[in-house]
Amino acid sequence: MAKLAHEAAQINPFETARRQIDIVADLIGLEPWMRELLKSPKRELTVNFPVRMDDDSYRMFTGYRVQYNMARGPSKGGIRYHPQVSLDEVRALAAWMTWKCAVVNLPYGGAKGGVICDPKKMSKGELERLTRRFASEILPIIGPEMDIPAPDVYTDSQTMAWIMDTYSMQKGYSVPGVVTGKPISLGGSQGRGEATGRGCAYVIREAAPNAGVKVKGASFAVQGFGNAGSVAAKILCEEQGAKLVAASDSRGGVYKPEGINCSALLAHKSKTGSVVGFAGAKPLSNEELLQTKVDILIPAALENQITKKNADKIQAKIVAEAANGPTVPEADTTLFEKKITVLPDILANAGGVTVSYFEWAQDIQGYFWPLAEVTKRLEQVMVQSYKDIHEVAQARQVHNRTAAYVVAIQRVADAIRIRGIYP
Repeated sequence: MAKLAHEAAQINPFETARRQIDIVADLIGLEPWMRELLKSPKRELTVNFPVRMDDDSYRMFTGYRVQYNMARGPSKGGIRYHPQVSLDEVRALAAWMTWKCAVVNLPYGGAKGGVICDPKKMSKGELERLTRRFASEILPIIGPEMDIPAPDVYTDSQTMAWIMDTYSMQKGYSVPGVVTGKPISLGGSQGRGEATGRGCAYVIREAAPNAGVKVKGASFAVQGFGNAGSVAAKILCEEQGAKLVAASDSRGGVYKPEGINCSALLAHKSKTGSVVGFAGAKPLSNEELLQTKVDILIPAALENQITKKNADKIQAKIVAEAANGPTVPEADTTLFEKKITVLPDILANAGGVTVSYFEWAQDIQGYFWPLAEVTKRLEQVMVQSYKDIHEVAQARQVHNRTAAYVVAIQRVADAIRIRGIYP
């Protein structure tokens, strides 16, 4: 894992995001000024703030909120807590959120936030104080009509509850629509917790026939057996009849060619904190997992995992990106030449933001939907979005990522042109 993490750290994610825009701009003949506009964030905020620790000392933290584009509506994007958060990473994630929202045709722009910290070494009280202080620092640029944060890496529904409460205290009344991914009791949506993984499973199901894969009985591996990865695995196993043979997390991985029981692996991880040591499975590194011979590979960890160095070793027929930015542009070319179907992040993991949109809409209306309705609407969005991208890929003879960017960038550029440039 250390080698893979080191290689990933050498790649600037924002440069990756900008190269992806250039590829599509050349393909669709985007005007030079529009190209430059779409390669630049609209607004960036860097904040440095103190937090009281449990021993009554104070530590300084740095956080970011980037609003990339708001042509189609208020910006939307998660907040992550991680030691390796950087401004360029947040810029890239905000750009990808812009395209992700456009791909699934939501009336949103893209944003992202992050705080440089190690949440594994902080108590719940310290995390609450950090969250509330960070929320107060970015409060001037967030809101249900402006920018709606959500959970991301090492943040969750509790984090969102703290942000919602902090924002509401400043306003003097409850504003549930300021964030999504909240607990149900505070205006959260049914089905939000599993939405990213469920959406990914739906897209895999839709793409499988075109990739020559029968999902029932298909083998698959998950790099990053966290929220999105584990939910996708559970749905693929229990609802679609696929077979999990390998899974990993930040501590390592496990491999069992005859199949791993998803529920048992989840129970093991809940008890021990990792998939490592699962009974009856062989140890496996994250590097080895990516190269395992399976029908379906689900990268659900961090960005820059499939690179020019290891792309030719990928043996899966379908790569479904439950993570953000796991494949660099140079690797896309190799995978395309190998006839591997890539389901790009801005499609494959868009189930989360789709149900976040449902949550926001429910909060604004003050009217909440049952789980069956949320799931049905999510399936409709993911199925239609895959069809839109597949049609473009076939028509232009390009891989799915380029097709997804064509759909997304065209929609955002159209919105900018129709609105016009003020003043």
